[in-house]
Amino acid sequence: MTDRYLPIPRPGGLLDRFARSPVTRTTALLALCAAYIQGPLTKIFDFNGAIAEMEHFGLYPAGPFAVAVIVFELTASAMVLSGFLRWLSALALAVFTLLATFIALRFWELAPGMERTMAANAFFEHLGLAGAFVLVATLDITKGARK
Repeated sequence: MTDRYLPIPRPGGLLDRFARSPVTRTTALLALCAAYIQGPLTKIFDFNGAIAEMEHFGLYPAGPFAVAVIVFELTASAMVLSGFLRWLSALALAVFTLLATFIALRFWELAPGMERTMAANAFFEHLGLAGAFVLVATLDITKGARK
């Protein structure tokens, strides 16, 4: 299939203006980082729960791991949103997401059933999230943080 079968948005048209809008870009980046803002805030307000989570996944010493995750996620999210070394922080979040996914969502180890299906769905959703961060990094590298 070639592009001649698909309508091409007109420069200056509604879709073009929407795609180029700083509000669209900021909202999309905020949505992409939402879990990396909500997660550490939850850990801050329930630090004992954060420690239990680290222990559950075999990450010791749990306290320093929890602090490191909180600081990393909030800092990297702020960098993605601000544009400061966006490409680097987006790649870091992609790698972090992949590592966390392989630690926390090992669906292949679960017995067939609903729990395995839900874990598999979450696993592949996280792969997509990591891919989105790679796209952010490549766009930032090729087009620049402010474009």
